[in-house]
Amino acid sequence: MSDQRAIVLYLHVHQPYRVRHYTIFDAGRTHDYFDAQAGSPQNNADIVRKVAHKSYLPTNERLMRMIADNPKFRLSLSITGTVLEQLEAYAPEVLHSFQNLVGTGRVEIVNETYHHSLAFFYNRNEFEAQVQMHRDIVRRLFNVTTTAFRNTELSYNNDLAYWADQAGYKAILSEGWDPVLGWRSPNFMYRPAHTEHIKLLTKNYKLSDDIAFRFSNKDWEEYPMTVDKFMGWTKDSWDQPLLNLFMDYETFGEHQWADSGIFDFLEALPKAWLKTPEHTFMTVSEAATEFSAVDTVDCPQTITWADTERDLTAWVGNKMQQGAIASLYGLTESILQTGDFALIEDWRKLQTSDHFYYMCTKYFTDGDVHAYFSPYESPHEAYIAFMNAYHDLKYRLTEKGFSV
Repeated sequence: MSDQRAIVLYLHVHQPYRVRHYTIFDAGRTHDYFDAQAGSPQNNADIVRKVAHKSYLPTNERLMRMIADNPKFRLSLSITGTVLEQLEAYAPEVLHSFQNLVGTGRVEIVNETYHHSLAFFYNRNEFEAQVQMHRDIVRRLFNVTTTAFRNTELSYNNDLAYWADQAGYKAILSEGWDPVLGWRSPNFMYRPAHTEHIKLLTKNYKLSDDIAFRFSNKDWEEYPMTVDKFMGWTKDSWDQPLLNLFMDYETFGEHQWADSGIFDFLEALPKAWLKTPEHTFMTVSEAATEFSAVDTVDCPQTITWADTERDLTAWVGNKMQQGAIASLYGLTESILQTGDFALIEDWRKLQTSDHFYYMCTKYFTDGDVHAYFSPYESPHEAYIAFMNAYHDLKYRLTEKGFSV
């Protein structure tokens, strides 16, 4: 067991295929759900290129410099299949920069579902197919084999951990949510209940969210946050071996803009942390190898890293969301039986969790966050565009002789 104290920095990279303003008059006539006009809020190429210049390219430039300047620095990434496809199509220079990072040997890719879906909770065979698709594209583009797993939106429960253990992963990630951990700290390695080999790393949500959500909030009592102040907070758990900082990659430059100082904070972090000789950085799989589990964590309920509730209500909390996702997965058998690659791919792109997130109506608690990420005027507009695309999927099935 390692006698060092490690930061495990895990960043998640994702962009969905947003559904354009697809009307009922388009259904049965065109199937271009994801091809919005240039300049529209749903144009995927525009959004990917914007985020590339605000976040992906400047962050990767700094990460390469951090790797060069700090021999102990390393991190883990998960990159969805949907964003990898779009980077290949719209911003190949960004994909190349991610390949350079992984090529250093100090950046791990974490496995997940290709389409950033909630398939685990609706169709296990479809879930496993998407996990394999993601494993395949990571091997093709990065020439690495994944050994750690995270599910969409850090969703997690005992069943998922059991599946991942049986699938042979070294580690799985979850939110370090207090009602699940109880008296335990997220800063230790754990074993999921009912598993034999896999390790559980739990997000330190307080320190992670200080960076991801509060960094540029001028109403925050700790504003402005500096690296020295952050290092002071890490000393509160000086006798605990891990500091799991999990967040969206787009934190850097997109959610927290460059003028907030977030890039300077990121680049200064390893230098400050590594001033202490016992400190280091580890990837998710390295930490799972180096540290023994100190206890078992039982999580029969599903938790996520979203909203104040940390459950699935951000995606399936209202009737619109529940009806949309149930309708989509209700087509599973017929869609797959067609063997029509284009039809199956459109159906899978509609499984991406973002579509249901845009339909969220929790405006009195986390609604501002949902509205910030949505390209639609309202949750109802998102629902209408999605369901019109769904009805076109049904039309395409009837054309092939399926009864729906």
